[in-house]
Amino acid sequence: MKRLCLFPWISILLTAATLTACGPEAGKPRPGSEAQAVAGKTAEAPAPAVGDILVEGSIGDASNLIPLLASDSTSHGIAALIYNGLIKYDKEITVIGDLAESWDVSPDGLVITFHLRKGVRWHDGRPFTAADVLYTYQVTIDPKTPTAYAGDFLKVKKAEALDDHTFRVTYDKPFAPALMSWSVGILPKHLLEGQEITTSPLGRRPVGTGPYKFKEWVTGQKIVLTANADYFEGRPWIDGYILRIIPDTATMFLELRAGGIDRMGLTPLQFTRQTETPVFRKNYNKFRYLSFAYTYLGYNLKHPLFSDKRVRQAIAHAVNRQEIIEGVLLGLGKTATGPYKPGTWAYNPKVRDYPHDPAKARALLAEAGWREVGGVLQKDGRPFEFEIITNQGNEVRAKCAEIIQRRLAEVGIRVKIRVVEWAAFVKDFINQRKFDATILGWTIPMEPDLYDVWHSSKTGPEELNFVSFQNAEVDELIVKARESFDQAFRKRCYDRIQEILAEEQPYLFLYVPDALPIVNARFRGVAVAPLGIGWNLIHWYVAPAEQKYVLRP
Repeated sequence: MKRLCLFPWISILLTAATLTACGPEAGKPRPGSEAQAVAGKTAEAPAPAVGDILVEGSIGDASNLIPLLASDSTSHGIAALIYNGLIKYDKEITVIGDLAESWDVSPDGLVITFHLRKGVRWHDGRPFTAADVLYTYQVTIDPKTPTAYAGDFLKVKKAEALDDHTFRVTYDKPFAPALMSWSVGILPKHLLEGQEITTSPLGRRPVGTGPYKFKEWVTGQKIVLTANADYFEGRPWIDGYILRIIPDTATMFLELRAGGIDRMGLTPLQFTRQTETPVFRKNYNKFRYLSFAYTYLGYNLKHPLFSDKRVRQAIAHAVNRQEIIEGVLLGLGKTATGPYKPGTWAYNPKVRDYPHDPAKARALLAEAGWREVGGVLQKDGRPFEFEIITNQGNEVRAKCAEIIQRRLAEVGIRVKIRVVEWAAFVKDFINQRKFDATILGWTIPMEPDLYDVWHSSKTGPEELNFVSFQNAEVDELIVKARESFDQAFRKRCYDRIQEILAEEQPYLFLYVPDALPIVNARFRGVAVAPLGIGWNLIHWYVAPAEQKYVLRP
Protein backbone atom coordinates (compact mmCIF):
# COMPACT_ATOMS: atom_id res chain seq x y z
CA MET A 1 0.00 0.00 0.00
CA LYS A 2 1.40 3.36 -0.94
CA ARG A 3 2.05 5.89 1.77
CA LEU A 4 1.23 9.52 1.17
CA CYS A 5 2.80 11.00 4.25
CA LEU A 6 2.81 14.47 5.62
CA PHE A 7 6.42 15.21 6.37
CA PRO A 8 7.67 17.81 8.85
CA TRP A 9 11.20 17.99 7.44
CA ILE A 10 13.14 16.85 4.40
CA SER A 11 13.71 13.33 5.59
CA ILE A 12 16.23 10.70 4.65
CA LEU A 13 13.78 8.55 2.75
CA LEU A 14 12.57 5.56 4.75
CA THR A 15 9.42 4.66 2.86
CA ALA A 16 6.78 2.18 3.88
CA ALA A 17 8.31 -0.14 1.32
CA THR A 18 11.05 -1.17 3.75
CA LEU A 19 14.54 -0.44 2.49
CA THR A 20 17.01 -3.33 2.62
CA ALA A 21 19.90 -5.02 0.70
CA CYS A 22 23.62 -4.35 0.37
CA GLY A 23 25.53 -1.86 -1.75
CA PRO A 24 28.79 -0.13 -2.61
CA GLU A 25 31.24 1.62 -0.34
CA ALA A 26 30.05 4.50 1.82
CA GLY A 27 30.35 7.91 0.29
CA LYS A 28 30.61 6.73 -3.33
CA PRO A 29 27.70 7.20 -5.74
CA ARG A 30 26.47 4.22 -7.71
CA PRO A 31 27.38 4.77 -11.40
CA GLY A 32 24.45 6.25 -13.26
CA SER A 33 22.55 7.12 -10.10
CA GLU A 34 20.76 10.44 -9.85
CA ALA A 35 21.95 10.58 -6.25
CA GLN A 36 25.25 12.20 -5.47
CA ALA A 37 27.65 11.63 -2.60
CA VAL A 38 28.96 15.08 -1.80
CA ALA A 39 31.66 14.57 0.80
CA GLY A 40 33.08 12.06 3.23
CA LYS A 41 35.62 9.35 3.82
CA THR A 42 36.51 7.09 0.92
CA ALA A 43 39.20 4.93 2.54
CA GLU A 44 38.94 1.17 2.26
CA ALA A 45 36.22 -0.03 4.61
CA PRO A 46 36.93 -2.55 7.39
CA ALA A 47 34.99 -5.79 7.67
CA PRO A 48 31.41 -5.53 9.03
CA ALA A 49 30.96 -5.89 12.78
CA VAL A 50 28.01 -5.99 15.18
CA GLY A 51 27.56 -3.08 17.57
CA ASP A 52 26.88 0.65 18.10
CA ILE A 53 23.68 2.68 17.85
CA LEU A 54 22.46 4.97 15.08
CA VAL A 55 21.00 8.19 16.51
CA GLU A 56 18.81 10.21 14.13
CA GLY A 57 17.27 13.63 14.65
CA SER A 58 13.66 14.51 13.87
CA ILE A 59 11.78 17.74 14.44
CA GLY A 60 8.48 15.84 14.76
CA ASP A 61 7.43 13.06 17.09
CA ALA A 62 5.49 10.03 15.92
CA SER A 63 1.73 9.98 16.33
CA ASN A 64 0.86 6.27 16.21
CA LEU A 65 3.08 3.26 15.48
CA ILE A 66 0.28 1.22 13.92
CA PRO A 67 0.97 2.36 10.34
CA LEU A 68 -2.58 2.26 9.01
CA LEU A 69 -3.59 4.80 11.70
CA ALA A 70 -0.84 7.35 10.95
CA SER A 71 -0.31 9.80 8.09
CA ASP A 72 2.95 11.45 9.14
CA SER A 73 6.41 10.50 7.94
CA THR A 74 7.91 10.13 11.43
CA SER A 75 5.45 7.39 12.35
CA HIS A 76 5.92 5.60 9.03
CA GLY A 77 9.69 5.90 9.21
CA ILE A 78 9.72 4.11 12.57
CA ALA A 79 7.08 1.62 11.44
CA ALA A 80 9.19 0.75 8.38
CA LEU A 81 11.88 -0.60 10.73
CA ILE A 82 9.39 -2.60 12.82
CA TYR A 83 6.94 -4.00 10.26
CA ASN A 84 7.18 -5.68 6.86
CA GLY A 85 4.83 -5.77 3.92
CA LEU A 86 4.38 -8.68 1.54
CA ILE A 87 6.47 -6.85 -1.06
CA LYS A 88 8.75 -3.81 -1.23
CA TYR A 89 10.97 -1.82 -3.58
CA ASP A 90 14.67 -2.53 -3.95
CA LYS A 91 17.28 0.17 -4.48
CA GLU A 92 16.49 0.36 -8.21
CA ILE A 93 12.77 0.88 -7.44
CA THR A 94 11.98 -2.64 -8.66
CA VAL A 95 9.29 -4.65 -6.88
CA ILE A 96 10.71 -7.57 -4.89
CA GLY A 97 9.43 -9.87 -2.18
CA ASP A 98 9.44 -9.04 1.52
CA LEU A 99 7.22 -11.30 3.66
CA ALA A 100 6.22 -12.94 0.39
CA GLU A 101 8.93 -15.04 -1.25
CA SER A 102 7.10 -14.96 -4.57
CA TRP A 103 3.71 -14.37 -6.13
CA ASP A 104 1.68 -15.42 -9.13
CA VAL A 105 -0.62 -13.12 -11.10
CA SER A 106 -3.39 -14.57 -13.23
CA PRO A 107 -3.32 -13.77 -16.98
CA ASP A 108 -6.20 -11.30 -16.59
CA GLY A 109 -4.48 -9.58 -13.66
CA LEU A 110 -7.43 -10.16 -11.34
CA VAL A 111 -5.95 -12.77 -8.99
CA ILE A 112 -2.69 -12.50 -7.05
CA THR A 113 -1.45 -15.49 -5.06
CA PHE A 114 1.31 -14.72 -2.55
CA HIS A 115 3.63 -17.46 -1.34
CA LEU A 116 4.79 -16.39 2.10
CA ARG A 117 8.14 -16.95 3.76
CA LYS A 118 8.30 -19.81 6.23
CA GLY A 119 9.92 -19.50 9.64
CA VAL A 120 9.20 -15.77 10.08
CA ARG A 121 8.30 -14.85 13.66
CA TRP A 122 6.73 -11.83 15.28
CA HIS A 123 8.88 -9.99 17.77
CA ASP A 124 7.08 -11.81 20.61
CA GLY A 125 8.04 -15.20 19.13
CA ARG A 126 4.70 -16.17 17.58
CA PRO A 127 4.82 -17.43 13.97
CA PHE A 128 3.76 -15.17 11.12
CA THR A 129 1.09 -16.74 8.88
CA ALA A 130 -1.37 -15.88 6.14
CA ALA A 131 -3.97 -15.32 8.87
CA ASP A 132 -2.10 -12.16 9.83
CA VAL A 133 -2.32 -10.89 6.25
CA LEU A 134 -6.04 -11.63 6.13
CA TYR A 135 -6.57 -9.85 9.46
CA THR A 136 -4.65 -6.78 8.21
CA TYR A 137 -6.91 -6.64 5.17
CA GLN A 138 -10.06 -7.06 7.26
CA VAL A 139 -9.20 -4.42 9.86
CA THR A 140 -8.18 -1.94 7.17
CA ILE A 141 -11.54 -2.12 5.37
CA ASP A 142 -13.53 -2.13 8.63
CA PRO A 143 -15.62 1.08 8.60
CA LYS A 144 -14.82 1.55 12.29
CA THR A 145 -11.09 1.81 11.56
CA PRO A 146 -10.17 5.50 11.10
CA THR A 147 -7.62 5.03 8.34
CA ALA A 148 -6.85 7.03 5.22
CA TYR A 149 -5.58 3.90 3.45
CA ALA A 150 -8.65 1.70 3.00
CA GLY A 151 -9.28 2.73 -0.61
CA ASP A 152 -6.96 0.21 -2.25
CA PHE A 153 -8.23 -2.71 -0.20
CA LEU A 154 -11.84 -1.80 -0.90
CA LYS A 155 -11.15 -2.79 -4.50
CA VAL A 156 -10.66 -6.41 -3.37
CA LYS A 157 -13.50 -8.78 -4.18
CA LYS A 158 -12.22 -11.70 -2.11
CA ALA A 159 -9.26 -12.31 0.21
CA GLU A 160 -8.33 -15.82 1.37
CA ALA A 161 -5.74 -17.48 3.56
CA LEU A 162 -5.45 -20.77 1.64
CA ASP A 163 -3.04 -22.20 4.20
CA ASP A 164 -0.47 -20.83 6.65
CA HIS A 165 1.85 -19.71 3.87
CA THR A 166 -0.44 -18.94 0.92
CA PHE A 167 -2.59 -15.84 0.62
CA ARG A 168 -4.80 -15.11 -2.36
CA VAL A 169 -6.60 -11.92 -3.30
CA THR A 170 -9.14 -11.53 -6.10
CA TYR A 171 -10.34 -8.33 -7.79
CA ASP A 172 -13.50 -7.97 -9.85
CA LYS A 173 -11.85 -5.61 -12.33
CA PRO A 174 -8.29 -4.59 -13.23
CA PHE A 175 -6.61 -2.51 -10.53
CA ALA A 176 -3.17 -1.13 -11.38
CA PRO A 177 -2.00 -0.39 -7.79
CA ALA A 178 -3.06 -3.89 -6.65
CA LEU A 179 0.40 -5.42 -6.23
CA MET A 180 2.00 -2.44 -4.47
CA SER A 181 -0.97 -2.08 -2.13
CA TRP A 182 0.42 -5.16 -0.37
CA SER A 183 3.54 -3.30 0.72
CA VAL A 184 1.43 -2.21 3.69
CA GLY A 185 2.85 -3.20 7.09
CA ILE A 186 1.27 -6.51 8.10
CA LEU A 187 -0.20 -6.51 11.63
CA PRO A 188 -0.22 -9.33 14.24
CA LYS A 189 -3.65 -10.90 14.39
CA HIS A 190 -3.01 -12.59 17.73
CA LEU A 191 -2.43 -9.22 19.44
CA LEU A 192 -5.16 -7.17 17.78
CA GLU A 193 -8.12 -9.36 16.82
CA GLY A 194 -11.22 -8.63 18.84
CA GLN A 195 -9.83 -5.34 20.18
CA GLU A 196 -10.52 -1.73 19.34
CA ILE A 197 -7.46 -0.94 17.20
CA THR A 198 -7.49 2.76 18.06
CA THR A 199 -6.92 2.00 21.74
CA SER A 200 -4.54 -0.93 21.28
CA PRO A 201 -1.25 -0.80 23.22
CA LEU A 202 0.46 -1.47 19.87
CA GLY A 203 -0.06 2.18 18.99
CA ARG A 204 2.64 2.94 21.56
CA ARG A 205 4.41 -0.43 21.83
CA PRO A 206 4.35 -2.06 18.38
CA VAL A 207 5.15 -5.70 17.66
CA GLY A 208 6.23 -6.50 14.11
CA THR A 209 8.41 -8.84 12.07
CA GLY A 210 10.96 -6.24 10.95
CA PRO A 211 14.70 -5.74 11.48
CA TYR A 212 14.24 -3.71 14.66
CA LYS A 213 12.14 -4.30 17.78
CA PHE A 214 10.46 -1.61 19.81
CA LYS A 215 12.15 -0.79 23.13
CA GLU A 216 11.01 2.61 24.42
CA TRP A 217 9.06 5.75 23.49
CA VAL A 218 9.40 8.87 25.62
CA THR A 219 6.91 11.33 24.14
CA GLY A 220 8.56 14.42 22.75
CA GLN A 221 12.04 13.07 23.49
CA LYS A 222 13.00 9.81 21.83
CA ILE A 223 11.98 6.46 20.34
CA VAL A 224 14.37 3.56 20.91
CA LEU A 225 14.59 0.35 18.84
CA THR A 226 16.85 -2.67 19.23
CA ALA A 227 18.11 -5.10 16.58
CA ASN A 228 16.01 -8.19 15.86
CA ALA A 229 18.46 -11.09 16.15
CA ASP A 230 15.95 -13.39 14.40
CA TYR A 231 15.22 -11.15 11.41
CA PHE A 232 14.60 -13.30 8.34
CA GLU A 233 17.01 -11.31 6.14
CA GLY A 234 19.72 -11.47 8.78
CA ARG A 235 20.41 -9.58 11.98
CA PRO A 236 21.20 -5.87 11.42
CA TRP A 237 24.83 -5.04 12.14
CA ILE A 238 23.84 -1.95 14.14
CA ASP A 239 22.58 -2.91 17.60
CA GLY A 240 20.11 -0.09 18.06
CA TYR A 241 18.33 2.87 16.54
CA ILE A 242 17.30 6.00 18.46
CA LEU A 243 15.12 8.75 17.02
CA ARG A 244 15.66 11.93 19.03
CA ILE A 245 12.90 14.53 18.85
CA ILE A 246 14.50 17.97 18.48
CA PRO A 247 11.84 20.45 17.36
CA ASP A 248 14.22 22.97 15.81
CA THR A 249 16.65 22.31 12.95
CA ALA A 250 19.19 24.83 14.23
CA THR A 251 19.31 23.06 17.60
CA MET A 252 19.47 19.72 15.84
CA PHE A 253 22.44 20.90 13.82
CA LEU A 254 24.23 21.90 17.02
CA GLU A 255 23.61 18.38 18.31
CA LEU A 256 25.02 16.96 15.07
CA ARG A 257 28.14 19.10 15.35
CA ALA A 258 28.57 18.09 19.01
CA GLY A 259 28.13 14.39 18.17
CA GLY A 260 24.75 14.04 19.90
CA ILE A 261 23.13 12.70 16.74
CA ASP A 262 24.55 10.78 13.76
CA ARG A 263 22.06 11.49 11.02
CA MET A 264 19.66 14.22 9.95
CA GLY A 265 18.31 16.01 6.91
CA LEU A 266 20.21 19.25 6.41
CA THR A 267 18.72 22.58 5.46
CA PRO A 268 20.14 24.16 2.30
CA LEU A 269 22.17 26.63 4.37
CA GLN A 270 23.59 23.86 6.53
CA PHE A 271 24.40 21.81 3.44
CA THR A 272 26.07 24.52 1.36
CA ARG A 273 27.89 26.49 4.05
CA GLN A 274 27.79 25.27 7.61
CA THR A 275 29.09 21.77 6.84
CA GLU A 276 31.84 22.94 4.50
CA THR A 277 34.47 22.74 7.22
CA PRO A 278 37.39 20.37 7.85
CA VAL A 279 35.62 18.86 10.86
CA PHE A 280 32.52 17.93 8.89
CA ARG A 281 34.48 16.73 5.86
CA LYS A 282 36.48 14.40 8.11
CA ASN A 283 33.67 13.08 10.28
CA TYR A 284 30.55 13.00 8.07
CA ASN A 285 29.29 11.89 4.67
CA LYS A 286 26.63 14.05 3.11
CA PHE A 287 24.48 13.32 0.08
CA ARG A 288 22.31 15.18 -2.38
CA TYR A 289 19.54 13.90 -4.66
CA LEU A 290 16.14 15.09 -5.86
CA SER A 291 13.72 13.87 -3.23
CA PHE A 292 10.50 11.94 -3.66
CA ALA A 293 8.58 14.82 -2.12
CA TYR A 294 7.12 18.20 -2.90
CA THR A 295 6.17 21.29 -0.89
CA TYR A 296 3.04 23.31 -1.55
CA LEU A 297 0.78 26.10 -0.36
CA GLY A 298 -2.59 24.40 0.08
CA TYR A 299 -5.87 26.28 0.41
CA ASN A 300 -8.90 25.37 2.48
CA LEU A 301 -11.26 25.36 -0.48
CA LYS A 302 -14.27 25.69 1.82
CA HIS A 303 -13.02 29.13 2.84
CA PRO A 304 -14.90 31.78 0.80
CA LEU A 305 -11.67 33.64 0.00
CA PHE A 306 -10.46 30.71 -2.11
CA SER A 307 -13.70 29.63 -3.79
CA ASP A 308 -12.86 31.49 -7.04
CA LYS A 309 -10.07 29.87 -9.04
CA ARG A 310 -9.08 33.28 -10.41
CA VAL A 311 -7.98 34.20 -6.89
CA ARG A 312 -5.88 31.06 -6.63
CA GLN A 313 -4.38 31.71 -10.06
CA ALA A 314 -3.63 35.29 -9.03
CA ILE A 315 -1.72 34.09 -5.98
CA ALA A 316 0.27 31.76 -8.25
CA HIS A 317 1.28 34.72 -10.41
CA ALA A 318 2.03 36.92 -7.38
CA VAL A 319 4.42 34.41 -5.78
CA ASN A 320 7.88 34.08 -7.28
CA ARG A 321 8.68 30.39 -6.88
CA GLN A 322 12.11 30.71 -8.45
CA GLU A 323 12.88 33.32 -5.81
CA ILE A 324 12.05 30.70 -3.18
CA ILE A 325 14.25 28.08 -4.84
CA GLU A 326 17.20 30.45 -5.19
CA GLY A 327 16.78 32.41 -1.97
CA VAL A 328 15.56 29.74 0.45
CA LEU A 329 16.70 26.44 -1.07
CA LEU A 330 19.91 28.06 -2.38
CA GLY A 331 19.23 26.40 -5.72
CA LEU A 332 18.88 22.92 -4.22
CA GLY A 333 15.57 21.92 -5.76
CA LYS A 334 13.27 22.29 -8.75
CA THR A 335 9.98 24.08 -9.35
CA ALA A 336 6.97 21.83 -8.73
CA THR A 337 4.13 21.94 -11.24
CA GLY A 338 2.04 19.06 -9.90
CA PRO A 339 2.05 15.99 -7.66
CA TYR A 340 4.83 14.06 -9.42
CA LYS A 341 8.60 14.14 -9.33
CA PRO A 342 10.17 15.55 -12.51
CA GLY A 343 11.63 12.80 -14.66
CA THR A 344 9.24 10.05 -13.57
CA TRP A 345 6.97 8.46 -16.16
CA ALA A 346 3.76 10.02 -14.83
CA TYR A 347 5.14 13.58 -14.77
CA ASN A 348 3.66 16.03 -17.27
CA PRO A 349 6.15 18.81 -18.13
CA LYS A 350 3.68 20.70 -20.34
CA VAL A 351 1.07 21.96 -17.88
CA ARG A 352 0.07 25.60 -17.56
CA ASP A 353 2.79 27.71 -16.01
CA TYR A 354 2.40 30.68 -13.69
CA PRO A 355 5.42 32.96 -14.10
CA HIS A 356 5.89 35.73 -11.57
CA ASP A 357 3.64 38.50 -12.90
CA PRO A 358 2.17 40.93 -10.31
CA ALA A 359 0.25 42.82 -13.01
CA LYS A 360 -1.47 39.62 -14.13
CA ALA A 361 -2.22 38.82 -10.50
CA ARG A 362 -3.86 42.21 -9.95
CA ALA A 363 -5.92 41.82 -13.14
CA LEU A 364 -7.24 38.41 -12.08
CA LEU A 365 -8.10 39.70 -8.62
CA ALA A 366 -9.95 42.63 -10.18
CA GLU A 367 -11.91 40.20 -12.37
CA ALA A 368 -12.88 38.35 -9.19
CA GLY A 369 -14.29 41.57 -7.71
CA TRP A 370 -11.44 42.71 -5.47
CA ARG A 371 -10.65 46.43 -5.37
CA GLU A 372 -7.68 48.13 -3.75
CA VAL A 373 -8.50 50.54 -0.92
CA GLY A 374 -5.58 52.11 0.90
CA GLY A 375 -3.16 49.50 -0.39
CA VAL A 376 -5.33 46.54 0.69
CA LEU A 377 -7.78 44.62 -1.47
CA GLN A 378 -11.39 44.71 -0.35
CA LYS A 379 -14.64 43.12 -1.46
CA ASP A 380 -18.05 43.70 0.05
CA GLY A 381 -16.40 45.77 2.75
CA ARG A 382 -14.01 43.00 3.84
CA PRO A 383 -10.26 43.10 3.41
CA PHE A 384 -8.45 40.24 1.69
CA GLU A 385 -6.48 38.77 4.57
CA PHE A 386 -5.81 35.21 5.62
CA GLU A 387 -3.48 33.08 7.74
CA ILE A 388 -0.86 30.61 6.55
CA ILE A 389 -0.01 27.91 9.08
CA THR A 390 3.03 25.68 8.94
CA ASN A 391 4.90 23.42 11.31
CA GLN A 392 7.46 24.37 13.90
CA GLY A 393 11.10 23.53 13.38
CA ASN A 394 11.15 23.80 9.59
CA GLU A 395 12.97 27.05 8.87
CA VAL A 396 12.72 26.51 5.11
CA ARG A 397 8.92 26.55 5.25
CA ALA A 398 8.92 29.52 7.61
CA LYS A 399 11.09 31.47 5.15
CA CYS A 400 8.80 30.40 2.28
CA ALA A 401 5.85 31.78 4.22
CA GLU A 402 7.66 35.09 4.70
CA ILE A 403 8.43 35.41 0.99
CA ILE A 404 4.83 34.57 0.09
CA GLN A 405 3.64 37.09 2.67
CA ARG A 406 5.80 39.82 1.15
CA ARG A 407 4.87 39.07 -2.44
CA LEU A 408 1.13 38.95 -1.69
CA ALA A 409 1.36 42.26 0.16
CA GLU A 410 2.59 43.76 -3.11
CA VAL A 411 -0.76 42.94 -4.74
CA GLY A 412 -2.85 44.03 -1.75
CA ILE A 413 -3.31 40.76 0.16
CA ARG A 414 -2.53 40.66 3.86
CA VAL A 415 -1.08 37.41 5.19
CA LYS A 416 -0.50 36.36 8.78
CA ILE A 417 1.85 33.48 9.59
CA ARG A 418 1.34 30.98 12.39
CA VAL A 419 3.92 28.31 13.26
CA VAL A 420 2.60 25.33 15.24
CA GLU A 421 4.29 22.35 16.93
CA TRP A 422 4.09 19.35 14.60
CA ALA A 423 1.78 17.01 16.55
CA ALA A 424 -0.70 19.79 17.35
CA PHE A 425 -0.40 21.09 13.79
CA VAL A 426 -1.60 17.78 12.34
CA LYS A 427 -4.11 16.84 15.04
CA ASP A 428 -5.73 20.18 15.85
CA PHE A 429 -5.47 22.10 12.60
CA ILE A 430 -5.01 19.88 9.54
CA ASN A 431 -7.18 16.95 10.66
CA GLN A 432 -9.82 19.35 12.00
CA ARG A 433 -9.73 21.51 8.83
CA LYS A 434 -9.10 24.59 10.98
CA PHE A 435 -6.88 26.56 8.63
CA ASP A 436 -7.09 29.13 5.84
CA ALA A 437 -4.00 27.99 3.99
CA THR A 438 -1.00 25.83 4.88
CA ILE A 439 2.53 25.20 3.72
CA LEU A 440 3.11 21.47 3.85
CA GLY A 441 4.74 18.64 1.96
CA TRP A 442 3.86 15.18 0.68
CA THR A 443 6.17 12.30 0.07
CA ILE A 444 5.65 11.00 -3.47
CA PRO A 445 4.89 7.27 -3.77
CA MET A 446 6.44 5.25 -6.58
CA GLU A 447 2.96 4.15 -7.66
CA PRO A 448 1.37 7.27 -9.21
CA ASP A 449 -2.22 6.58 -8.13
CA LEU A 450 -3.70 9.84 -6.75
CA TYR A 451 -6.84 8.48 -5.12
CA ASP A 452 -6.07 9.09 -1.44
CA VAL A 453 -5.11 12.75 -1.80
CA TRP A 454 -7.15 14.02 -4.74
CA HIS A 455 -10.39 12.00 -5.03
CA SER A 456 -13.45 13.84 -3.71
CA SER A 457 -14.45 10.84 -1.58
CA LYS A 458 -11.33 11.34 0.58
CA THR A 459 -12.34 14.64 2.20
CA GLY A 460 -13.64 13.12 5.45
CA PRO A 461 -12.17 13.57 8.94
CA GLU A 462 -8.47 12.60 9.09
CA GLU A 463 -8.45 11.70 5.39
CA LEU A 464 -5.82 13.14 3.10
CA ASN A 465 -7.83 15.42 0.81
CA PHE A 466 -7.99 17.95 3.62
CA VAL A 467 -8.13 20.94 1.25
CA SER A 468 -11.55 19.57 0.14
CA PHE A 469 -10.78 19.52 -3.59
CA GLN A 470 -13.66 18.20 -5.69
CA ASN A 471 -13.63 17.80 -9.46
CA ALA A 472 -15.78 15.26 -11.29
CA GLU A 473 -13.38 14.85 -14.22
CA VAL A 474 -10.42 14.28 -11.89
CA ASP A 475 -12.46 11.69 -9.96
CA GLU A 476 -13.29 9.88 -13.21
CA LEU A 477 -9.71 9.96 -14.48
CA ILE A 478 -8.29 8.70 -11.18
CA VAL A 479 -10.65 5.72 -11.26
CA LYS A 480 -9.98 4.98 -14.94
CA ALA A 481 -6.22 5.11 -14.43
CA ARG A 482 -6.24 2.76 -11.47
CA GLU A 483 -8.46 0.29 -13.34
CA SER A 484 -6.08 -0.16 -16.27
CA PHE A 485 -2.76 -1.99 -16.67
CA ASP A 486 -1.98 -0.02 -19.83
CA GLN A 487 0.75 2.44 -18.80
CA ALA A 488 0.26 4.58 -21.91
CA PHE A 489 -3.43 4.97 -21.07
CA ARG A 490 -2.63 5.73 -17.43
CA LYS A 491 -0.10 8.30 -18.59
CA ARG A 492 -2.80 10.10 -20.61
CA CYS A 493 -5.07 10.13 -17.55
CA TYR A 494 -2.38 11.51 -15.26
CA ASP A 495 -1.33 14.10 -17.83
CA ARG A 496 -4.89 15.40 -17.97
CA ILE A 497 -5.22 15.40 -14.18
CA GLN A 498 -2.08 17.52 -13.91
CA GLU A 499 -3.52 19.93 -16.49
CA ILE A 500 -6.68 20.29 -14.39
CA LEU A 501 -4.75 20.78 -11.16
CA ALA A 502 -2.61 23.42 -12.85
CA GLU A 503 -5.75 25.22 -14.01
CA GLU A 504 -7.72 24.88 -10.76
CA GLN A 505 -4.76 25.59 -8.42
CA PRO A 506 -6.10 23.85 -5.28
CA TYR A 507 -2.45 23.92 -4.28
CA LEU A 508 0.21 26.35 -5.33
CA PHE A 509 2.84 23.70 -6.05
CA LEU A 510 6.07 25.30 -4.84
CA TYR A 511 9.09 23.03 -5.24
CA VAL A 512 10.57 19.55 -5.24
CA PRO A 513 13.49 19.86 -2.81
CA ASP A 514 16.78 18.09 -2.97
CA ALA A 515 17.13 15.60 -0.14
CA LEU A 516 20.24 16.56 1.83
CA PRO A 517 20.99 13.76 4.30
CA ILE A 518 24.14 13.66 6.37
CA VAL A 519 25.46 10.57 8.21
CA ASN A 520 28.37 10.20 10.60
CA ALA A 521 31.29 8.70 8.69
CA ARG A 522 31.83 5.92 11.22
CA PHE A 523 28.82 4.21 9.60
CA ARG A 524 30.02 2.12 6.66
CA GLY A 525 27.94 0.59 3.91
CA VAL A 526 25.85 3.70 3.30
CA ALA A 527 25.10 3.79 -0.43
CA VAL A 528 23.17 6.12 -2.69
CA ALA A 529 20.74 4.69 -5.24
CA PRO A 530 17.65 5.77 -7.20
CA LEU A 531 15.65 5.10 -4.03
CA GLY A 532 17.90 7.42 -2.03
CA ILE A 533 19.76 6.19 1.05
CA GLY A 534 18.52 3.99 3.86
CA TRP A 535 17.43 1.16 1.58
CA ASN A 536 20.21 -1.08 2.97
CA LEU A 537 20.12 0.05 6.60
CA ILE A 538 20.46 -3.48 7.98
CA HIS A 539 23.86 -3.65 6.24
CA TRP A 540 25.21 -0.43 7.72
CA TYR A 541 27.91 -1.10 10.30
CA VAL A 542 30.62 0.49 12.45
CA ALA A 543 34.13 -0.92 12.82
CA PRO A 544 34.83 -2.09 16.40
CA ALA A 545 37.48 0.57 16.97
CA GLU A 546 35.03 3.35 15.99
CA GLN A 547 31.96 2.15 17.90
CA LYS A 548 30.55 4.78 20.22
CA TYR A 549 27.49 3.46 22.08
CA VAL A 550 26.35 0.31 23.85
CA LEU A 551 22.62 -0.42 24.01
CA ARG A 552 21.54 -1.11 27.57
CA PRO A 553 19.38 -4.20 28.21
